Amino acid sequence: MKLVVAVGGASGSPYAKRLLDFLAREGPSAGVSVDLVFTTTARQIWTHEIGSPPDYPFKVWKNQDLTAPFSSGSAGYDAMAIVPCSAAGLARVAYGVSTDLVGRAADVMLKERKRLVLLLRETPISLIHARAIAQVVEAGAFVMPASPSFYSKPRTIDALVDTVVSRVLDRLGIPNELMRRWDGISPHGCGEPTEE
Repeated sequence: MKLVVAVGGASGSPYAKRLLDFLAREGPSAGVSVDLVFTTTARQIWTHEIGSPPDYPFKVWKNQDLTAPFSSGSAGYDAMAIVPCSAAGLARVAYGVSTDLVGRAADVMLKERKRLVLLLRETPISLIHARAIAQVVEAGAFVMPASPSFYSKPRTIDALVDTVVSRVLDRLGIPNELMRRWDGISPHGCGEPTEE
């Protein structure tokens, strides 16, 4: 799989770091090659939230470099994730504003009917956001609010982050065991059964 990971300009750098750490470690054995692009704001937020981005073993592109191979559908990339994705970034994707590499790559994924995952980091959602979400979903993207789950009983922030990153990897079609999967709740552990 040829994958583009874009780190967008929203709070949520730990999500991006965990995804990239996983792909650096597990990607090669899973047949996943990664191209990476940061928005300018993403680098600033990453530095503020968790320190300077490490050197990853991926080809890193500047956000204004439209010569990147994944700016064209003929390059044959399979999927893209924008992690995290701001509401403004999502709106640009929804309406085809492809003035930078992240926007152009997302536009290519949609027009080529490839997987595009947007990990939205915004709350609350305004009507403008909701309409942009509907537009991009109708175009074929997956919009995932960065909403952690608790049924796996995460005990650390890293474990909580994993509940979100695991689902991003699922949408990309990349096997992972970052969290315990939901396997139901035993009716014996929930008190008296109810009659239907």
